[in-house]
Amino acid sequence: MQTREAILATLREALVELFEIEPDRVTPEANLYTDLEIDSIDAIDLIDHIKRKTGRKLDASDFRSVRTVQDVIEAIHQKQQSPNQ
Repeated sequence: MQTREAILATLREALVELFEIEPDRVTPEANLYTDLEIDSIDAIDLIDHIKRKTGRKLDASDFRSVRTVQDVIEAIHQKQQSPNQ
């Protein structure tokens, strides 16, 4: 199981690799849609990338209420806490 700090590092790496976002822009407070300019198609690519990196099955429904990087971290962390995933 990853810590929240490790999840942030994985997420930062994914956003830099997939969308060429400057690493220093990826902060827990950053809004995915307004600050980082991620759209819904990008979000699906991000979910797929995270799934491959963490080995956890993530669904688009897990990210319905996600707005910030911190929200993504919490969604992934919560998924890791679930024993049947």
